[in-house]
Amino acid sequence: MSLQTTRRASAVRSLAGTVLTTALLVSAATACSSSPGTAAGTATGTAAPTSAATGAPGATGTPAPTGTPGSTGTAAPSTAPSTAPGTAKPTATPTARPTTPPAVPPKATSPGHTQTLVDGSTAEIQDLGNQNYRAKIVSRGSVLATLETNNSDTGLDANDMFVVLSMDGQVHSWMGGAQQGPGTFKLAGGWTAKVTKVGELHYRAQILGMGNEEVGTLEANQQDDGAVANGVYIVLSTGGRISAHM
Repeated sequence: MSLQTTRRASAVRSLAGTVLTTALLVSAATACSSSPGTAAGTATGTAAPTSAATGAPGATGTPAPTGTPGSTGTAAPSTAPSTAPGTAKPTATPTARPTTPPAVPPKATSPGHTQTLVDGSTAEIQDLGNQNYRAKIVSRGSVLATLETNNSDTGLDANDMFVVLSMDGQVHSWMGGAQQGPGTFKLAGGWTAKVTKVGELHYRAQILGMGNEEVGTLEANQQDDGAVANGVYIVLSTGGRISAHM
C-alpha cells in the first residue's frame, strides 16, 4: 500500500468519528430538553408571582394597605356598630304602663222614707249604710235642718221642737219640756241629767241612773246632740237646754 492510500484511509476514519460524535451530542441535547424535571423548572421560573393580598393570579408587586395614605398600613378600627346579615336588630323591651284601677262609684243611698213630725214638718230619711242614716227636716219645700248619725244617735233643738234620729233610722219628735243648764235636772223615765258648761256653745250632760251612777254622756259641741236611753229620748242643745220624752 502506498503512503497516499494510507493518508486517505485515515482521513475517512477521522471524518466518520466526527459525524458520530456530533450525532451523540444532538441526541443527548434532545433527551435533556424533553426531561420532566427541566420542564417543570422552566414553568416554575416563568410563572408570575401570586398577590398575597388578593389571591388573584397575575398580580405583581406588594398590595397597597387599605388605610389612609401615609399611615403605617394598619386599618383604623370601625366605631360604627355592624349588624351581621340575617341577624335582627335588638328591639327595646316595652315598659309596662301602670294600670289605674277603675273608680268605684259611691254607694247609692236608698230612696228612704218620710215621717211627719210633731209641728207638721217632714223628715226625709235616707239609709247611708253601715247603720248610718240621714234625716232632712223639710217644711214647705225648704230644708230647715239635717241630722246624720255617725255610729251614734243624734238630736236637734229646732225652736223648742226636739227631734232625735236613732241608729235604727227612726225619728222621734216632741214639743217643750226644756230645762236650762248648767244644773242638775230630773228627766222622764227616772233619769237624772247633770249639765255643765265646757265652753262657748259647748255643753256636756252626764246621764245618771237611780243610784247616781253614770250611764251615758251627751256632748253638744257646736252642734246639738241626742240619745235614746231605755225608750227615753233626750236632746241637749249647744245653748245648754236639755229635754227628754218617752
